[in-house]
Amino acid sequence: MPPVLAIHGGAGTMRRTAMTPVVEASFRAGLRAALWAGHAVLASGGSALDAVTHAVMALEDDPQFNAGRGAVYTSAGWHEMDAAVMDGRNRAAGAVAGITGPRNPVLAARAVMEHSGCVLMTGEGALAFLRGQDLAWEDPEYFRTDRRWQALQRELERRRSNAADTRDDAEKHGTVGAVACDAAGNLAAATSTGGMTAKRPGRVGDSPVFGAGTWADNATCAVSCTGHGEFFIRWAASHEIAARMRHRGETLAAAAETVVAELETVGGDGGLVAVDAAGNVALPFNATGMYRGRIGADGVAWTGIYREDLRTG
Repeated sequence: MPPVLAIHGGAGTMRRTAMTPVVEASFRAGLRAALWAGHAVLASGGSALDAVTHAVMALEDDPQFNAGRGAVYTSAGWHEMDAAVMDGRNRAAGAVAGITGPRNPVLAARAVMEHSGCVLMTGEGALAFLRGQDLAWEDPEYFRTDRRWQALQRELERRRSNAADTRDDAEKHGTVGAVACDAAGNLAAATSTGGMTAKRPGRVGDSPVFGAGTWADNATCAVSCTGHGEFFIRWAASHEIAARMRHRGETLAAAAETVVAELETVGGDGGLVAVDAAGNVALPFNATGMYRGRIGADGVAWTGIYREDLRTG
């Protein structure tokens, strides 16, 4: 089975008028770095679970993306990060929500999966457990970026003045994620996010909710979602794709595209990346764009931002 990896860096991109060649090149470089990080695992015979973990770590370390170092702020001016990992071999799963401290939230989620006996841990209880794990920790200043701080200030001022919301999707929300199929045909998914800009403290989106923003099962597919999380939760988006494949015999592409289209009809803007055990990949979205990429056994990294622009280089 030729291994394959697909990633996203969030649905809802900058407006084209703001996407200069330099900015675009920087985003594509970040996506390629994540693809190569995951591909290196797969190329050496590693597992899909390790591949998605390494790919998401690369995106968390890149302040351009809304996860880890580039996470957005809550309305209280703090970071609350969510992350999840799921292993398609046995549906083992681990997630964290509302945490700040671990350098890579995806590793915190994996620690929950492998060492806690739990599936989802939140807040101070999660942090207490994670302090006993072998994780790198960072002070709050590490996660501060001027771009995210200014986005928070603009949104708080907009709310105070009761002005119309004219932000592009990229300023409202964002997520990173990865799905993979390894040489043994095993699937895995990982998702990580800072949430929505100026979100209510304590709000949890779809990323750490299994069956909503994250799913992996060798019998069907692995999925990582990005977008307006409340809709992905209410429509059980990632599990709906798997259910359509299992019970209706739909292909991965058909199931994924149908779910994303249905979400759009109810106001759920966003997208997802998905892979099945045959190595088929789907990258549908209904937003203005989606930072995304894929890489196969040949090691050629394909990246895209807007529609119809998936390309190498």
